[in-house]
Amino acid sequence: MPVVIIGAGSWATALGKLLAEKGRRVWLFARREDVVEVVNQRHENPFYLPKIKLPRNLSATRKPKILKEASLIVFAIPSHSLRNTLQQLKEFLPQSPVPLVSTIKGIEEKSLATMNQVVKEVLPRAWHPYYTVLSGPSFAEEVAQGLPTAVTVAGFEGEITQAVQETFATSYFRTYRSLDVLGVELAGALKNVVAIAAGIADGLNFGLNARAALITRGLAEISRLGLKMGANPLTFSGLAGLGDLVLTCTGPLSRNRTVGLRLGRGEKLEEILKSMTQVAEGVRTASSAIALAQKYQVEMPICEAVYRVLYKSEDPLQMAQKLLTRRLKKEIDFL
Repeated sequence: MPVVIIGAGSWATALGKLLAEKGRRVWLFARREDVVEVVNQRHENPFYLPKIKLPRNLSATRKPKILKEASLIVFAIPSHSLRNTLQQLKEFLPQSPVPLVSTIKGIEEKSLATMNQVVKEVLPRAWHPYYTVLSGPSFAEEVAQGLPTAVTVAGFEGEITQAVQETFATSYFRTYRSLDVLGVELAGALKNVVAIAAGIADGLNFGLNARAALITRGLAEISRLGLKMGANPLTFSGLAGLGDLVLTCTGPLSRNRTVGLRLGRGEKLEEILKSMTQVAEGVRTASSAIALAQKYQVEMPICEAVYRVLYKSEDPLQMAQKLLTRRLKKEIDFL
């Protein structure tokens, strides 16, 4: 019984390669026929993960009926497309529930739903305990190269979560498990907004001090909101929280940091997004973050500054100055 990965981007392909190398039969469910052809014929994905040879037990398809045979289903698609994808594919799901693994790092804009909440709204109740989320500091390119990586797998049922943990674990891909699905999903989504801020600071040549300050205060904002929403505070100091935040704010492979970097250098958002082949989730999540901050009455000045640069055409330098000249306050104010 195969693993089916919904998506055929860089992360979907990297995880597919990992699982195939462990001996699993893996299918990428792709939208594009050209991706299907090149994966199946040349055993590579030059569109999203170039120069990486793929195992022969990793294939691609556009036929949803492959889902009926799945023993594990992985979602590696943009957050804004999950609801529609689930609605289109739910009739093809196996008769009995199998583990679902979300690798999506985003929040729906209009509903403000996490990916787990979207799944619960669309799929029958029997599937809900089978939901897990895999998150942490993990660039697809490095995972595909077999470089050491550590992530968190969070779920609601201990046995299911442990089974998913063991499924993905390799000698270079270490998996830890957690029961804090909400915290892991919030951390994974919100860190992308902070990464845009870090990129803007780098684009403005603010230096390493500023980057470190943004990471630290960004983590405070994420934790503040997460605590208000009921997440475990320890999650935000773990791999899905601090670990992923540091990587996304500093790594040159980070799409969200790249968006910020180019904004800081004076480029327009529309031009930046048109030139990108994959989604920078932080752009959409900035809007969701501000809406959640208002809903839960939580102060998130860094996320608000990013939102205003993205959606209100505010000048990045002026927004940075406003952040620096805010009213002085205590460092720890949300415990």
